[in-house]
Amino acid sequence: MATSNKAAHAAPASSDAASGATVHDVARVAGVSAMTVSRVINGRASVSAATRDKVEAAITSLHYQPNLAARFARTGTLRIGLLYSNPSAAFLSEFLVGAMDQCRQGGGQLLLERCEDIDSQRAGIACLVAAGVDGILVPPPLCDSPAVLAQLNQMGIPAIAVATARPSPDVSAVRIDDYEGALAMTRHLLALGHRDIGFIEGDPAHTPALLRRQAFEDAMREAGLQVPPRRVAQGYFTYRSGLDAARQLLAQTPRPSAIFASNDDMAAATLAVAHGMGLQVPAELSVCGFDDTPVATTVWPELTTIHQPIADMARAAVSLVIDEIRQRRAGETAPATHRLMQFTLVERASSGVYAPLAAKGQRKP
Repeated sequence: MATSNKAAHAAPASSDAASGATVHDVARVAGVSAMTVSRVINGRASVSAATRDKVEAAITSLHYQPNLAARFARTGTLRIGLLYSNPSAAFLSEFLVGAMDQCRQGGGQLLLERCEDIDSQRAGIACLVAAGVDGILVPPPLCDSPAVLAQLNQMGIPAIAVATARPSPDVSAVRIDDYEGALAMTRHLLALGHRDIGFIEGDPAHTPALLRRQAFEDAMREAGLQVPPRRVAQGYFTYRSGLDAARQLLAQTPRPSAIFASNDDMAAATLAVAHGMGLQVPAELSVCGFDDTPVATTVWPELTTIHQPIADMARAAVSLVIDEIRQRRAGETAPATHRLMQFTLVERASSGVYAPLAAKGQRKP
């Protein structure tokens, strides 16, 4: 049975600053109202990125330090639950960095609960509720579990789905456009001259995995190419599943000239298999991933990947759930909010020009 663990605690901010500067000083320097400064300090979502940047710059220049103890005594701490079952430790690590940071700024205490099957999901939610959580963050793959979201809705607990590709209209969500990200990566490999590309898909129970595969096949079709079934290997977003999938693809004759894995863990596993076979990356095989988790820059060669701003998505999710909790406490309606974050294609050393073209000094077909 899962157990609750207090992972982070931070009290909310106050208008009294230990450095001598006040909220009004910050507001004057930033050219905004004191209320706007308060919203930024509290991690509220209803502030534009440009305004937030100005306020944070003013806070830094004035060495403003909120009196957290005074604010905590006045308002108390919000308890935010994190229900997780993600097999990627790298994803969870990035997510925790952002969630804990935003809890510290917004006055939250983060409680973690791990679960696996439906029974443990229910038990995990029960443990978080018993611990007095005010809202719950639901990262993948549980963000795509109708049972989890339905249970939270029935209990009247604000929930934020993170990294779901098809958010429910009734549940607040933070995500990127997984389809466009995978489309961009496939087009990148095509632009390098690759025509025979293998694909390792993620857990089919997770909606982004389905969209990433769909985008890969659509981009190949767009280039006039078909994807033979044998060029698609099943993975589950884990390193071990990536090893099995890469071995399957690289045992084929002829081998694909490139492999696009649906996340960095599986791409890192593909590199390991390639190295074990004596293949040079990217001279003999290009490898690309998705997410840009820390593993992308700890393997050799470093991975070309799609940067998903996981820590920023976690920060946004915490801000959304805090807003929703406070709106409900004030007796206000809290409509579902869907926030779309931007992805970036990061080109590193694991991808290169298709070998025959490289020999001719060409980059594109």
